[in-house]
Amino acid sequence: MTADEPQELDLEEQIAAYQREFPDTDPQVETVISALQRLNRRMSVAYCRQTAELGITNAEWEVLKALVLEGKPYRLGPGELAKRLGLTPAAMTHRIDKLVAEGLVNRSRDENNRVRVNVELTATGRDKWMDVMRLATRFEADLLQDLDQGERASLGEVLTRLLRRVEADQPDAGGRLAGLDT
Repeated sequence: MTADEPQELDLEEQIAAYQREFPDTDPQVETVISALQRLNRRMSVAYCRQTAELGITNAEWEVLKALVLEGKPYRLGPGELAKRLGLTPAAMTHRIDKLVAEGLVNRSRDENNRVRVNVELTATGRDKWMDVMRLATRFEADLLQDLDQGERASLGEVLTRLLRRVEADQPDAGGRLAGLDT
């Protein structure tokens, strides 16, 4: 960060400012939420740097990940991929086109339904996914290095509980924010 760039308030200063401007603020809640938001932003930047280092975008890696999570033969239709990633069909087509050009996925007709198209991970695409996973694993281990196994387990349980609450209250929040995208 250069001297000319605006500097983010430290967490305690941010919470104090919230309390000053909105006295009903619960400092414990705001500390947790603000820390999660900052951690998410910084982790996103770190992951984007890692994928860029390997010659793909984080968005492209998400497509590879969706195919890997599907299991062998690592194949899905473009519509299902778009749905899983919360994308419009046009955005998904653009990503697939780029991944095909890079040799990371193949596009082919379904043998049982010639109208249907499949997107399948190539060996090169699987290798690229593995390269990203290796970098991410090192980053994540470093991130959690100051927590012992019990703290990691507790943190995982608490965050999973929070995630389940949000998923139950807002089941559509995992995908595209129709009408809210800016």
